[in-house]
Formats: sequence, structure tokens, C-alpha cells
Amino acid sequence: MTQASSSPALAQTDQRLPLHARVKDDLIRRVRANEWASTTPLPPESALAAEYGISVGTLRRVLAELAADGILERHQGRGTYVRRATFQHSLFRFFRMQGGTGQTPGSRILERNTQDAPAHVAAALNVQGHSPVLHLHRLRLWQDTPFLVEDIWLPLPQFQPIAEIDLNELGSLLYPEYENRIGLIIGSATEELSVTRATDGQAVLLNCKGGDPLVKINRIARTHTGDVAEYRESYGLASSFRYQVEIN
Repeated sequence: MTQASSSPALAQTDQRLPLHARVKDDLIRRVRANEWASTTPLPPESALAAEYGISVGTLRRVLAELAADGILERHQGRGTYVRRATFQHSLFRFFRMQGGTGQTPGSRILERNTQDAPAHVAAALNVQGHSPVLHLHRLRLWQDTPFLVEDIWLPLPQFQPIAEIDLNELGSLLYPEYENRIGLIIGSATEELSVTRATDGQAVLLNCKGGDPLVKINRIARTHTGDVAEYRESYGLASSFRYQVEIN
């Protein structure tokens, strides 16, 4: 059996677990506490190993497991980082936009308000019905051409800074704003696709006809703790939609 470390850093971990498992649990705790931003590397392996009173080899084993679990990212020569989930490529994966790789669509928030959560939003966000939520109505553009209409709901008071910020200060990507403004990192998300028809309001924004087919993407985004942080509904023209998968 691996000898237990006497490091104070592991004092609150389950003493019955193997040493590497205790170190892993504590590193997960620190990630969940937002101790490191996704743009800030974790301390060097030698420093972390000394902090936990373990060998560098044991620490590397733990970091490799956390990377395999999708919590950390390891970059040769740059260090180890908290993994930030990125979903920008899903837009190009689902909708035909030329030259999309590495480019960011434009964004325009058309409306921002506080409202009582509708029943389906409350269920998605795992909050009580009619709890106050922040609602963003947003238009996404590719080369100044609208291609996606989004409704986004965020729980309050956690996202109050987003409710108060000047909209002109918000960037085209919201997840970096969540991280920078409230220290919340999106770690994963679930997306569900369905087909619907354009409402008159959506038709005006997407330059189509009312009743034209739209692809609807429901997304529930979560933190590294698994807590739901955001629910959004995105609508795009079915005529621009594509689905491709490789089956081996």
C-alpha cells in the first residue's frame, strides 16, 4: 500500500483512499473552486509534488488521469491548464459557412431582461419554477449575414454582473465573459437537435418566411462541478443545416 502523505494539503481528503486518489480529489476540489483560470497554468509539477509531499511521477499520473477525464489539458512546453469547453466549432459543424475554421461569428444582443423562469427553463436550469433568471435574446451573424437566433437564460443572482454590464462591453463569445466577470468556467454541455418552424419574429431576423423550417439546438451548459450554468435555444435555417458523422 502507498504510504500516506503528511502534507497539510491533503488533511481534508479521505484518509482511506490511496494517495494518488486523494491528490486527485483535492485537485478537482481546487478546480471547482476556480483556483486557476483556464488561461493560467497550474504550478509546475515539481512545486505541486512538493506541496502534496509526493513524487513527481505520482503527480504526473494524477494529472494524466485528470486530463483523460476532461478536467485538465496538458500542453508540451506550456504547462497544464484547466480545460475550457469550446463550442464555437459546433456552429460550423452544423451550419454551412465557408471559411469557418478559427473564425468567430459576430454577435448582437437584441434584448436583455430579468424574468420569472418559464417551466421548461426552470427544469433545464434545475431551479424552482418562476425563479428570477436573466434572459438574453441574441442574433449571430456570419460576415454580417444573420444565421442564428438565440434565447439564453442564466440563473440569478449568480449572473447579476452580466445583467449590469454595458452590452457594448460584451464580446462575441459569452463563455469567456462568464469566466472573466464571475469566475465561472464552462466545462461541458449537452446539445439536443430538433426541427421546428420559424415564428414571424424569427423570420424577420433570419430573412426567411414565417413557417420556414428551422433547426433548433437546445444546449445545457455545466461547470466542472456538473452544476447547470446556462440554458439556451438556438434557431438556424434548415436550408443551411448539415449533419456529418464518421462511422468506423
